[in-house]
Amino acid sequence: MGQRLTQIATRTGDDGSTGLGDNTRVPKSSPRVQAMGDVDELNSHIGVLLCETMPESVRELLVQVQHELFNLGGELSIPGFELLKPEAVAALDRALAEHNAQLPRLQEFILPAGTRGAALAHVCRTVARRAERSVVALGAVETVREAPRQYLNRLSDLMFVLARVLNRLDGGDDVYWRSERLARAQDPSVG
Repeated sequence: MGQRLTQIATRTGDDGSTGLGDNTRVPKSSPRVQAMGDVDELNSHIGVLLCETMPESVRELLVQVQHELFNLGGELSIPGFELLKPEAVAALDRALAEHNAQLPRLQEFILPAGTRGAALAHVCRTVARRAERSVVALGAVETVREAPRQYLNRLSDLMFVLARVLNRLDGGDDVYWRSERLARAQDPSVG
């Protein structure tokens, strides 16, 4: 693995390039750097979400996710390296099934709203989708293992489910989209 930073302001990136973990330099506009940045941003948003009140099991899950995202960022920073294990994807699948089983079936689309914690989880969901798209774009020009893409896909789904869990902490509910089309279908006198 690359050298650990002992100095933050190195000035080596002033020319528009950045160093990867294998000590190669690439433009800061490269798909690899974009993917690394999106994963880092996602991890930061999860850190903000962790400032909110939540069940301890959800907190522990999100802390583990942060560690896995750090592994994913490390893997992205070293072409050909593997840090994120397939077991991490399986752990998200289990968490997704466990938390989703506790929720009522969705009857309508929901808005990314509700409690502050739920809204932050929705932000994490959308950033996870962007990070997934960045990893897919990177995979179109360089070899990328399946696990990073799969992990981000599952994580986005999990963040949607956790938003619903967080909306119900104190007896709340999701914020449902008011579809005019559905309202007319349910009551022809509307609209």
